[in-house]
Amino acid sequence: MAEWESIGGLEPAGKKANELTFSNARATVVIKVLAPDLIRVRAVHAPSLPSDHSYAVFKSDWPSGKVDFSSDRKDQKIRTERLEVRVQLSPFRVAFYDAKGDLISKDSDFQGISWNGDRVRVWKWEPADEHYFGFGEKSTPLDKRGRSLVMWNRDPEDFDASSEPLYESVPFFLALRRGRAYGLFLGNTWRTSFDLGSEFPDVYSFGAEEGELNYYFFGGPDPKQVVSRFTELVGRIALPPRWALGYIQSRYSYYPESTVRFIAENFRHREIPCDGLFLDIDFMDGYRIFTWDKTRFPDPKRMMSDLRQQGFHTIAIVDPMVTVDPNYWVYKQGLDNDYFVKKADGTVFTGKGWGDASAYPDFASPKVHDWWAELFKEQLEQGVAAYLTDMNEPVVIADQGPARTFDLDAVHHTEVGPRSHAEIHNVYGMLETLATREGMLRVRPNERPFIITRATFAGGQRYAAQWSGDNYGTWDHLRLSMPMLNGMGLSGLQFVGADIGGIVPVPSPELYTGWMQTGLLTPFAWTHSLGPGNLEPWGFGNRMESINRESIKLRYRLLPYIYTAFWEATQTGQPIMRPLLLEYPDDWTAVGTNDEYLFGNDLLVAPIVKDYDEGRSVYFPRGTWYDFWTDRRYIGPASVELNAPLERMPLFVRAGAILPSQQDMQCTDQFPIDRLTFDVYPEGSSSREYYDDDGVSFAYQKGVYLRQRISVESSPERVSVKISQRQGSFHPPKRSIVVRVHLQASEPRAVKVGNMEVSRHASVKAFQESAMGWMYDVDSKTAWVKFADEETAMRIALVY
Repeated sequence: MAEWESIGGLEPAGKKANELTFSNARATVVIKVLAPDLIRVRAVHAPSLPSDHSYAVFKSDWPSGKVDFSSDRKDQKIRTERLEVRVQLSPFRVAFYDAKGDLISKDSDFQGISWNGDRVRVWKWEPADEHYFGFGEKSTPLDKRGRSLVMWNRDPEDFDASSEPLYESVPFFLALRRGRAYGLFLGNTWRTSFDLGSEFPDVYSFGAEEGELNYYFFGGPDPKQVVSRFTELVGRIALPPRWALGYIQSRYSYYPESTVRFIAENFRHREIPCDGLFLDIDFMDGYRIFTWDKTRFPDPKRMMSDLRQQGFHTIAIVDPMVTVDPNYWVYKQGLDNDYFVKKADGTVFTGKGWGDASAYPDFASPKVHDWWAELFKEQLEQGVAAYLTDMNEPVVIADQGPARTFDLDAVHHTEVGPRSHAEIHNVYGMLETLATREGMLRVRPNERPFIITRATFAGGQRYAAQWSGDNYGTWDHLRLSMPMLNGMGLSGLQFVGADIGGIVPVPSPELYTGWMQTGLLTPFAWTHSLGPGNLEPWGFGNRMESINRESIKLRYRLLPYIYTAFWEATQTGQPIMRPLLLEYPDDWTAVGTNDEYLFGNDLLVAPIVKDYDEGRSVYFPRGTWYDFWTDRRYIGPASVELNAPLERMPLFVRAGAILPSQQDMQCTDQFPIDRLTFDVYPEGSSSREYYDDDGVSFAYQKGVYLRQRISVESSPERVSVKISQRQGSFHPPKRSIVVRVHLQASEPRAVKVGNMEVSRHASVKAFQESAMGWMYDVDSKTAWVKFADEETAMRIALVY
């Protein structure tokens, strides 16, 4: 530690309504209350703070609340309704306590805030029973205690369960101790790092290569509260178009046009649902972005129109690589208008792209942002529906720069002046997606954009979905994909997924089929591969095709549940795919589980993760759980050995759940929903939200949505289901509703819809053809009730 210069002692230097300033001859620290459970700490090796600027922070205007200050000769205190910050003046140390006076976190006694040249770091107390989760995209297990992590966007070319760093950087973590959580976000875009007890077992530390120490402390104590407040700070996902939640098929590369049409026709002929087809770099003319290879794709507008008639959306790749060619219009515009990243000597920085040398747009520049947004117009008007932004860590393919990226002293011209690439590197990909989103909105101002990106930073979920990069078609990578995506979800990246089956090598049929089952129960679902074989759902023979078809159909049936989960994520910031620790922070077995997760509120996913396995141990947290396929009940907490044939991945439903679903569809807009089904798993009192809108436009922001609360009260004598009156002005076409009540030990004596007793149907056919009525399935012990969907509140009663 000798090379680190400690901050030393500080003196109070000013007080405002919600902040305290401290300083000495070498340093300044400002501690500011943003919310009762959110504190910001800024420290610089200078007599004053620099101007405040952030690419990550979305919310900067916080309502004022009650803040109390007190002091004595040694300490200063800041108190809110939820937290107390105690500041020791000499040596300067910061500690956080809850409202009861219990210590949550504090600076280490032997080393607090310190500098080593331009580098800044802080050391904090690490209790023996505290564990750390989040940190964005990491391939390591969920619990990061004892590890050293780096935030530096990088194309690793290949990665495994110990690789560090990867494509995306979110310097945020959630700490968990004895069921209580707090969070910490380091708002610094330079290369940052976290040591979580690998150097000293009772100390963790974090810091940056340059810039200020700027961190936000989230008091919790519930992990959901931490995630919610963090995503309030950095922003939450925008509601995507509904089709983006369908299945997407991709490979590197589908060409020429006849191949793309062949793939589309196979999906429809084989009756396998699919909503998107992806075109990789080979659709372009010599890898020049925003162009078409007219030999391979002679009439892209007609092709995309025909695909759209079949229910497919076309997704195109766009890389931040502009081929150096004086005859190429994009390069000429960029060069003439000074739009490219420059070297320190003022010349244009170039590196090898997919073809020849490439220049790179300076996305940090407002004028480049505007220019880039305009470049999408022609392709969007031709029919491109969405974009994937790749290679935007950023990557220089030839090793011309440090670690295959730009020179660190390359210059970006930002709205706050020139900045080095070392400062902009981690936000380069996020800024590209921001400009891309703007470009799509200019052409289609009332249509929700859909962008997928490989690189981003904290808050990047505001602009794009993320996928986990170039994984491998191995069981190891299927296993690591779960903690990887769950860690991203905890870090605010809610719309995430992995390449189903891996990008290389070609997986075994069993692995691809098992990964398909798992990947379809993640927020973003696509197959993407390099080959040499084709990873289409029918690529491994009739048996696997049949299983894959049913897996994809299940996702489409669950789309009302999934769409509601996405809407809830926009409101609360809670991940759609979430680790068990988020719901059960006081259950250490649940906290330590890496190969199970919750999809939405109520589905417990427990995939097969080893070759040749036809069974596994499933951990059920406390409460009652239903087997999704058989309705068998399990009581947690318990670990249970279960059979799991390839045809059915272990999938379970939390008691109290109410799952909305729809009829089978080949694409998300093939039909209006009819029947809308609510699967009810009664346990005492429970309720869930159901959300719907047109799935395309921004009209929901003006009240054109449908929102209802479904409530269930159950007892041995009666199950009552109440569907609230609709909120919002969205009116779906007329349709039926089916309420399906699971695991009722006996047939109801009577069923009422509203005040009217309805008839029992003796056959499934009669029930399906009727407008209203009920039936009971003896084998599954399930009661079905059908009635017309009305705008008024409805009450259904099953009397026993």
